[in-house]
Amino acid sequence: MRSADHWNRVQATLRGEPTTEIPVALWKHFPVDDMDPGKLARLTVEWQQKWQFDFVKFMPPGTYGVEDWGATTAYAGAPNGARIVTDPAVKRTDDWEKIRRIDPRNGSWGRQNLALSQAAGALGGAVPILQTVFSPLTTARKLATDRLFADIRCNPDAVEAALRVITDVTIEFCFDAIRAGAHGIFLATQLASHRILTIAEYQRFGMKYDLEILDALRGHCRLNMLHAHGDDIMFELLSGYPLELFNWHDRLTEPDLRRARQRFPQVLVGGLNEHETLIHGKREDIAREVEDAIEQTEGRRLIIGPGCVLPIATTDEAIRAVVESAQNVNLAAL
Repeated sequence: MRSADHWNRVQATLRGEPTTEIPVALWKHFPVDDMDPGKLARLTVEWQQKWQFDFVKFMPPGTYGVEDWGATTAYAGAPNGARIVTDPAVKRTDDWEKIRRIDPRNGSWGRQNLALSQAAGALGGAVPILQTVFSPLTTARKLATDRLFADIRCNPDAVEAALRVITDVTIEFCFDAIRAGAHGIFLATQLASHRILTIAEYQRFGMKYDLEILDALRGHCRLNMLHAHGDDIMFELLSGYPLELFNWHDRLTEPDLRRARQRFPQVLVGGLNEHETLIHGKREDIAREVEDAIEQTEGRRLIIGPGCVLPIATTDEAIRAVVESAQNVNLAAL
């Protein structure tokens, strides 16, 4: 059984100090149940109590940020448990004008911090909790799906006006999350990829608003984490963000943990291939992946985690193999 000394382990990791156990955090969706705040809170607490991870990445439905603006969503059986947008709110350029201020304490936004408050109360501050927050540009993409890219290039003023509103609402939501018991945010960007946008486009439509959120939260959070989703991420650009933890699909796209360490001096979260090794690998395959991640970083400023959310088919045996491998590694041999 893992030690429940989560805060000391995380704080030592943030300082770059050795720990007797390498920190571990895994997260998963609770599809359908995650639409009910009480069920989401209860399942989050049960997940944490069962595995004693070193931080809780709170897992609201990934479409919570667009439903109050009129997008229709559903869980359609995705292997990772994520909901999809079935009917976007922005179908024409003029629809960006409909993205006006909403109260993030109500509706779908409000339900996520209600659920977080219940989970945080049950966990009693024993473990860091990060509320999942989507970057404003990621929310815009979910509002409009792929027509966002045409409007970025043909109607940028309309997109920027909507991003202004989305950013302001997101910042309010973040402060509500802190008051509800979160110790920071998990900021997810799904568009900081060279396959999707140019660097100049991401700087104008993505980075500008990401940094507004992080700047607003400066001094109010104990730790914040960035998740860069997808292939060929803009790691050079993102590594300058002012936060403590950085997570991406390090087993699937560049850079690996060793090269990332040269650019980002804080804590890296990763090392696991959740799509292949955790689903199809044997116990020894999982152990090798954990050991390799620790070797790449010399066991410092590392939290073992997935590149993204676990598939819902991930077994207890696979999770146990991750936890025990991180416990049993011989740090003295590094």
